[in-house]
Amino acid sequence: MKIDTMNRFLAFLIATFLVSSSPGLGAQTTDPDSTVRQIWQQLDYVGVDYAGAVDNGQVTNEFEYAEMREFVGNAYRQVQELPGNSGHEAVVSSVSALKTAVEQRADPSEVSRLARQASDLLLKSYPIPVAPTSVPDLKRAAALYQQQCASCHGATGKADGPLAARLDPPPIAFADSDRAKSRSVLALYQTITQGVAGTSMPSFSGLPEEDRWALAFFSGTLSHDRKMRERGAAQWNKDPAVRTKVPDLAALTTATETSLAQSLGNERARDVMAFLRSEPQNVTNAEASGVALARSQLKRSLEAARSGDFASATRLGLSAYLDGFEPVEPILGSRNKPLLDAIEKEMLAYRAAISAKDIDTAVSVAERLQERFNEAQAELETRSDALATFLGAFTILLREGLEALLIVVGMLAFLRKAGRNDVVRHVHAGWISALLAGGATWAIATYAVGISGASREVTEGVSSLFAAIVLLAVGLWMHQKSTAGRWQAYLKEKLSSAMSRRSVWGLFLLSFIAVYREVFETVLFFSAMAVDGNGTALLGGLATGVVTLSVVAWVLMRTSARMPIGRFFSLSSVLVAILAVVLAGKGVAGLQEAGWVSASYLAVPKVEILGLYPSLETVGAQLLVLAIALLGFLWNAQTARKLSVA
Repeated sequence: MKIDTMNRFLAFLIATFLVSSSPGLGAQTTDPDSTVRQIWQQLDYVGVDYAGAVDNGQVTNEFEYAEMREFVGNAYRQVQELPGNSGHEAVVSSVSALKTAVEQRADPSEVSRLARQASDLLLKSYPIPVAPTSVPDLKRAAALYQQQCASCHGATGKADGPLAARLDPPPIAFADSDRAKSRSVLALYQTITQGVAGTSMPSFSGLPEEDRWALAFFSGTLSHDRKMRERGAAQWNKDPAVRTKVPDLAALTTATETSLAQSLGNERARDVMAFLRSEPQNVTNAEASGVALARSQLKRSLEAARSGDFASATRLGLSAYLDGFEPVEPILGSRNKPLLDAIEKEMLAYRAAISAKDIDTAVSVAERLQERFNEAQAELETRSDALATFLGAFTILLREGLEALLIVVGMLAFLRKAGRNDVVRHVHAGWISALLAGGATWAIATYAVGISGASREVTEGVSSLFAAIVLLAVGLWMHQKSTAGRWQAYLKEKLSSAMSRRSVWGLFLLSFIAVYREVFETVLFFSAMAVDGNGTALLGGLATGVVTLSVVAWVLMRTSARMPIGRFFSLSSVLVAILAVVLAGKGVAGLQEAGWVSASYLAVPKVEILGLYPSLETVGAQLLVLAIALLGFLWNAQTARKLSVA
């Protein structure tokens, strides 16, 4: 019988595999990525063509059925020889189940399902590049197709080109919708790249990779028409659930109409596939932000780690969090705080595994993260109600503003007790300038250029550590004076000369940084929340937060004004030291998220208001600042006792 082009190609591959794996006949394949591709091709072929060999438990084509058994048997042998990792056993079990189903002549739909399941597990456990690195240029592909392919496959893919009648076997008819239902873009790309032995189909490996991918996408559009693409575009644009089915280019290249039909139905799957294969940039646009970007970058990070490129794995892992997930944190936190905390914990664990070059752990954590991302996507696709938006805006402003408020109010109270009202204006100028700078930051991030996640974290991390160092020094100084006593005399005699022009501008700088670091984060969070709608509720939460912070400021100022000066300085020194500890943790956490500091996971709870994060570095920094503060307080107390005895 005649074997079509794909059959001959895969038969040639299998023969090659068997020769290369037989003792004494050839060297065994040593490239794991190549082996994974080979296994995937065989599984894909069985899932597509098994229906032509078996029907209702009866073999309808002996030759085809023999091929099915040969292909799945070889895939089973190869998958057993793959390097062991956390997913290896599941992949072997899945391929074994497919092999059993083929041998028992199971229903084609069940074999197709098992083949798809095995393929998905294979790529999840052994990630390999299965998609182009950039959006394919289908206009160029159309011209290439006419130059290189139309003479055989026909100008419209009907296998009616001028040379087609002379070819045996005949070329594939890309316009055949029945055959196209089970054909993936990846399968087309592999055929274009390697050619088909025993046929007139040559290898096009001499073409640039981007051209081969573009040809594969273009060939995959020839079974669709304009109306299908239009309906698919409407489905894609109006239904978020459809977009979750094809989150990135890798999902698009490996998907088929048949596999997509399991969740969307036959007609919707065909129309969506028609639209996306003709306009793949829509997938990359969907992936350009939020959870979809986090999912994509995490997958690429894992691929880089498996190939030994840990520098890229680290960079992509950071991008998954900073550029993908962090912008949606405010919305997710207002809806499902436990899920938010779980994702942050897992992402820290993933970065720690990559840093330690522990691939098995990284794979395991990445699998859990992908499941969490699915949950997060479902949460985010549910429109937020007004109450959730209000509470989210209020809590964010209160959380971010309280630390800055404590620092600024403490500075103002200190200056007024010291009788230096002339310097108060510098502190006010500092926090007012910070608010204006925050507004400018929002305008730039919204209308001019995007601010990357790494830039955000570096800004927050460096400013937090600067504020922590200054506050620690101030706290120790205040404690020293509180233990020495004689405050009134000290203030009158020393403070005037101590307040030089440089130190006055130091107060301005501390006030500015303390407020700007909080405003910087707050405006970015509010920008993300604004996308979700409920503008009135958002403004209501903002206004309520401002009023609450104003009341807190008034109470603190009134309380400090009535407090004896010695007690004020004593309590203030402790409060300032605590703030230094909190900011030290936040500063190191920010630099970790920007990739400037390594992250070693530590089993401690995350308490953001205390700057406590589950990593050895953040906890270590806090313990160091705390130790310096305690030792300083102890030294001050001992010095004061010695002076009093003398």
